[in-house]
Amino acid sequence: MFDWWRKLSRAEVIAHEFPEEFREHVRRRVPCAELLDEAELSKLEALIRIFNSEKHFEAAGGLTLTEEMRIAVAARACLLVLQRVELDEPLYPDLQTIIMYPSAYRASGKRQDGYLVVDDEQTRLGESWTRGMVVLAWDAVLAGAANRSDGHDVVIHEFAHQLDGHSGAMDGTPELDDMDHYTAWSSVAGEAYLELHDAVEHHRKTVLDAYGATNAAEFFAVVVEHFFEKPLLVAKRYPDLYAELALFFKFDPAYRLQNRA
Repeated sequence: MFDWWRKLSRAEVIAHEFPEEFREHVRRRVPCAELLDEAELSKLEALIRIFNSEKHFEAAGGLTLTEEMRIAVAARACLLVLQRVELDEPLYPDLQTIIMYPSAYRASGKRQDGYLVVDDEQTRLGESWTRGMVVLAWDAVLAGAANRSDGHDVVIHEFAHQLDGHSGAMDGTPELDDMDHYTAWSSVAGEAYLELHDAVEHHRKTVLDAYGATNAAEFFAVVVEHFFEKPLLVAKRYPDLYAELALFFKFDPAYRLQNRA
């Protein structure tokens, strides 16, 4: 169905009816969906349609792509930018292709071995590139959808990297509105990252996933996962960092949870 959507204009895509079975998936399986009002849900559905009409999905490893897979990915990707983009603005402009594997896959890479950088092969559930590509394992996508409050969602994680890399480098600092915001982000996120790194190094229990201590880019992706899946916990443990994230995403899930009727 989405293949012919690619031939339509944005206006035609937005006007097309969103299938009821996928609407149910969005409302039951996407983090924070229950906190959105009807106008926001309608906008999210429109962004999903735009995403699936403009981005190319490619199957790998013997996977057969389905509409469910495209919706599951697009819904989470669009959640991250729901309050940040309008329907007539570019949507992940640097992204061209989403490659889907059925499960964890092997990918070549590099690792540090003392003073040497050596070729390495790793098992991965997802990866994100500044050169227009995201790679995902479908079973990991399903696992993230099965529990939308455990702080783990591979789609949110990899698309957080896309937002981080929009300025040209995945360095843990997304493209912000002004210099004051950059200064605040650098201070708050830098302090939280060093705190997590120290806790992991000394084997102390952490609120955030220990993988966030890998580097600044992974810290940002992990924090974004927790922001959408465990907002109350992040707001309590890292109030300043939470405030910066709420400012960046123009969305405050903790406030909405606390004030939900």
